[in-house]
Amino acid sequence: MCGITGWVSFHQDARTQAPVIEAMTATLTPRGPDAGGVWLGEHAAIGHRRLAVIDIEGGVQPMTDRPDAPTSVLTYSGEIYNHHELRAHLGNLGHEFRTRGDTEVVLRAYAEWGEAVADHLDGMFAFAVWDERKGRLLLVRDRLGVKPLFWAAVDGGLAFASEPKALFAHPEIRPRVDADGLREAYSLLFNTGPTVWSGVREVEPGGLLLLDRHGVRERRYWHLEAAPHPDDRDATVARVRDLVSTAARAQLEADVPLCSLMSGGIDSTVLTALLADELRLREGPDARIRSYAVDYSDQAESFTGDVLRTGHDTPYATEAGAFIGTDHSTVVLDPRALLDPEHRKAVVVARDSPIGVGDMDTSLYLLFGEIRKHSTVALSGEAADEVFGGYPWFHDPKALAAPTFPWLLVTGDEAAMPLNPELDLRIGEFRDDTYRGALAAVPHIEGESETGHRQREMQHLSLTRWLRQLLHRKDRLSMAQGLEVRVPYCDHRLVEYAFTAPWALKSFDGREKSLLRAAGTGLAPDSVLHRPKNHYPATHHPDYNRGLQDMARDALTDDRVRSLADETRIKPCLDTAPGQLRWAHRLRLERVVDLALWLDHYQPDLAL
Repeated sequence: MCGITGWVSFHQDARTQAPVIEAMTATLTPRGPDAGGVWLGEHAAIGHRRLAVIDIEGGVQPMTDRPDAPTSVLTYSGEIYNHHELRAHLGNLGHEFRTRGDTEVVLRAYAEWGEAVADHLDGMFAFAVWDERKGRLLLVRDRLGVKPLFWAAVDGGLAFASEPKALFAHPEIRPRVDADGLREAYSLLFNTGPTVWSGVREVEPGGLLLLDRHGVRERRYWHLEAAPHPDDRDATVARVRDLVSTAARAQLEADVPLCSLMSGGIDSTVLTALLADELRLREGPDARIRSYAVDYSDQAESFTGDVLRTGHDTPYATEAGAFIGTDHSTVVLDPRALLDPEHRKAVVVARDSPIGVGDMDTSLYLLFGEIRKHSTVALSGEAADEVFGGYPWFHDPKALAAPTFPWLLVTGDEAAMPLNPELDLRIGEFRDDTYRGALAAVPHIEGESETGHRQREMQHLSLTRWLRQLLHRKDRLSMAQGLEVRVPYCDHRLVEYAFTAPWALKSFDGREKSLLRAAGTGLAPDSVLHRPKNHYPATHHPDYNRGLQDMARDALTDDRVRSLADETRIKPCLDTAPGQLRWAHRLRLERVVDLALWLDHYQPDLAL
């Protein structure tokens, strides 16, 4: 896993701009703490920061196809899980390899298939190839958008990077925010393409971008399709288990220490069990995978349920670790550590955005920091809820009937930081327009029942929008600590297969994630398999709430914050007794604090 950046300009000689590409690359050092390099050509400057995971000695980047007079230059982030198969196939086609990792496989695959290279890759990836012969830049992003990739126009071309902060190191790109950016950030619709930053865009998940002297061309090489489901219940359960097992096996490869994130929920426990079984097959019956969970020092005594959490994770995670036979650890955080301004600032800078989930982001960042002391790669259960129908909105008649994005019923205006009404952002209209466009993109099957039709919409919205912000969160906070996180449930073959399954199969036992629960039989304790959905834990300590209120009051002394925030709707959250502060209202305060930190760090031009 790494950080990539660079630019192409047909109006200037990039060979004279070494300090610029070096500065852009340096901003990504947390993503790639092990090594860095740049390549300069007449019209292209390419940078790379490396987190060495596979082929430690041979995977140096930027990588060229030939040591002298290269015709193609690659900067690449991610993991290609079918690189062994591709290497053999490309070898049969006459390609010769100097290294044993997946980076050179991508480079040789581009030489063979050009822009069709993405169709041959299984994995999580974001990369750029500069083709010297054709005078062309190719940017490619993986199908589900696990790895980030941003770009912005510069004179005569464009700049690209894993994170916007690298773009801002280019002299032509300023951190600027306009009304459209605020709508994108605070509407909580999770569009891809536009960002909070004016002029900065994402390459779409499953998309690619081509730049040459004729301009920019974008297209999607992958999207979800609806099709008749081919299997009955038993065959579907067996196929799901096989697909999850195959993804887990493929993603276990690493030349560095590897672990699993295991919260005690069904998603991560089933995944960890499959990883543990595969590790024992490879290394012997005594092999044990490390597993990690997170908790707070106050949880055992003061846990209280809320709209997202039904129980305390730690007992389930401990039981699962014993059942599977992992080397399990629980990272226990002091809630007061989540108030540390340096931790909060590090999280905001990692995200490049004022929008997050407060203490849950900070705790995840600290958790990853502790894990990184022992492991370089972690596997996570992200995306199982989207793939198998785990969220409440799949089962709540009110959510199914609501003419809007379902998560807004949980995290909408009550939780969002209210913006100053004088800005007149018309977020309600923006949401309505975006929702209509999102539904129009959902594929359907002729003759589908009304229930099946609606559930397919819910799953498509969850996979193409809600999941994207979770993947952003996981990537940015893990890479800020130099930790690579892999997400086997994002394997596109699993996602495609599950998307075809009718809702009756996905909920055949009358509950959420019926297919995964059945496929996981025997892999996890019954207490975990039948446990209700539980979200990432949050602290309930009154001292945290009290400290958060103090930080929010301090944030509101900043004129810029007051110009953006609606103080009249924030004040009641400040006046509530700390022990009675509800989760949604606490999240408002989290976002006020993050807004202040974001404004202070980036000093953006506000074009409102």
